[in-house]
Amino acid sequence: MNDSLRWSRLSVMNRCQIALIVALSTLPMAALAQEGGEATYKAVCAACHTAGVVNAPKLGDAKKWGPLIREGQAVLTAHGYVGIRGMPAKGGKPDLSIEDFADAVVYMVNNSGGKWSSPGSKTLAAIRAEIDKREKAIAAKARK
Repeated sequence: MNDSLRWSRLSVMNRCQIALIVALSTLPMAALAQEGGEATYKAVCAACHTAGVVNAPKLGDAKKWGPLIREGQAVLTAHGYVGIRGMPAKGGKPDLSIEDFADAVVYMVNNSGGKWSSPGSKTLAAIRAEIDKREKAIAAKARK
C-alpha cells in the first residue's frame, strides 16, 4: 500500500491529530516555555508585578529589572523562588515547581529588557544549587 492510499484511509480526526503533532513538534521550545511562563505569570506573579506591590519590579520596567537581570538567571530565579524582601517563597504558591517559576521569571525578564531562554538542565542545576545556598544562609541567619 502506498503512502497516499494510507493517508486517504485515515479518518479526518486521525489526520487532524497527526497534523497537530507535527505542528507542535516544529515549535521552538522557547515559544512553549514563553507560553507557560506567561500563564504562570498571569496566575501567580501578576498580582504584585503589575502594580509594583511591596516595591516589586513592574513587568516592563527595564530600569528596575536591569540590576536584577545582571545578577544572572540562576541567582535571580533562586532568590525569588526562596523569597526575598517582600516577596513570599514561590510567589506565594507553595506547589509551584522550580521549572514553572523559572519560566515565569524568563517571561518577566524578556518583557522587561532582558533576553533569557527557558532554563535547560545545566541552568536548572545552577538554580537548584543557588536555592540550597540561599536556604542555608537564611537558616544560619535565623539561628543567630
